[in-house]
Amino acid sequence: MLALTVALLLALGSVARAEPLKFVDCGSKDGSITEVNVSPCPTQPCQLQKGTSYSVNVTFSSKIESQGSKAKVYGEILHVDVPFPIPEPDGCKSGIQCPIETGHSYSYLNKLPVKSEYPNIKLIVRWELIDDQGQMLFCWKIPVQITS
Repeated sequence: MLALTVALLLALGSVARAEPLKFVDCGSKDGSITEVNVSPCPTQPCQLQKGTSYSVNVTFSSKIESQGSKAKVYGEILHVDVPFPIPEPDGCKSGIQCPIETGHSYSYLNKLPVKSEYPNIKLIVRWELIDDQGQMLFCWKIPVQITS
């Protein structure tokens, strides 16, 4: 059930009127995050309402070349990482034109609805994008609250 909660956090996709969020960089090594947008999320922590879809757009620049990328998402609850399998972990199918090139800027996009059966809970969402050498192109964290 905690994994489901993390799913809500993953609400990603194209960002219409998103405001840049304050995020914590949690270990971006092979890339540099320019901006993280979640829509709609006018204030932090993001209030993710059950039955609603959210979009996320991460703008980053790459410090390396990579043939592909894979996203991994976790919900951090009481300092425990709960992995969450997302429907499309392939970054090359999530707005990034592959191969990834050194010095280029990219927009990673994804989307996921917050299901009504998710519990009301506060947690930290950690989103990683891993390159083909197993290093992080980006890693960011934000606090969220799932609400009815």
